[in-house]
Amino acid sequence: MKKINSMNPVKGSALAEGAVACPAPVSGHTSIQMAHGGGGRLSHELIEKLFFPAFANAALEERHDGAVLDLGDERLAFTTDSHVVSPLFFPGGDIGKLAVCGTVNDLAMCGARPLWLSAGFIIEEGLPMETLKRVVESMRSAAGEAGVQLVTGDTKVVDRGKGDGLYINTAGIGRLNRTGLVPSRIRPGDAILLSGDLARHGIAVMALREGLEFEGGVESDCASLVRPVMALLDAGVDVHCLRDLTRGGLATALVETAGTAGMQFRIDETLTPVNETVRGACEILGLDPLYVANEGRLIAFLPEEQAEAALETLRRFDETGGACVIGRVMREGSGTVTLKSAIGVDRVVDMLSGEQLPRIC
Repeated sequence: MKKINSMNPVKGSALAEGAVACPAPVSGHTSIQMAHGGGGRLSHELIEKLFFPAFANAALEERHDGAVLDLGDERLAFTTDSHVVSPLFFPGGDIGKLAVCGTVNDLAMCGARPLWLSAGFIIEEGLPMETLKRVVESMRSAAGEAGVQLVTGDTKVVDRGKGDGLYINTAGIGRLNRTGLVPSRIRPGDAILLSGDLARHGIAVMALREGLEFEGGVESDCASLVRPVMALLDAGVDVHCLRDLTRGGLATALVETAGTAGMQFRIDETLTPVNETVRGACEILGLDPLYVANEGRLIAFLPEEQAEAALETLRRFDETGGACVIGRVMREGSGTVTLKSAIGVDRVVDMLSGEQLPRIC
């Protein structure tokens, strides 16, 4: 592997319910591009211009990490996700752990305690049985830690060379612990909390994929956030909205949420933690850590006067031990995000067209 000193760039160089509409063209493209799956602007446009008009309903209109559904006296959250990471195993996790954690985290962001999962395995012919066994064992372990059961599934095998080893689709159902954790509840003056340092997942996958080794090593932040989120809600903190940070990183999650909420957010770069090894790696590779993927981080919007109580609760857990306030909600109307840089200059944070690092979740 190529050795890189991450702290020394010189050494390291070498829609309305029931409506029916015809989907509109997306960004002038006549075919799907890799960027359409990157979680950035093209992904957003694909969803807004193709899928939302075709499947318009009230649950979709919430534009959240999952759908909140009424079933008699029960309120349930429902979500689905697909996982295509390459390589299948990386420092701090693998595609199996990623599949479980990604799904239970989406349910937790809705304020739901995850109960049941499904899993669909699309397996490429020739995948070693031992590899599949390792993935299944990892999923079993992650599900146990999250307190969720995998209760149904499916397998399909595709021709050799047409499946990149293994793809996994998961869906999850959870019971709501409380209601109203949606972007529309965000209010001016809310504090914006971040649960830990940024960009470790994307850099961990990138380093392994490209044969790079950074001093100190980088492990993915892949983790279930169910325990800290349930503790936060049980503590009585008036959380207005939660979002987990995945493709597109912190920046994309903030921009999407600001647009849905119709608010302006302002964050401070000096308050936004990035591990020094990860920061050095991003500088060497020309990446902005604000846009690099995470798989065990969340942002929370809540009244500023309750921020300390929320931090005290989150910091009790390893998964969210680095929780901090990174900014606040400024006002209604603009749907924009601004960043106060380390040198005191404000800049607008926008979505990238695609993703800096493809196939990382």
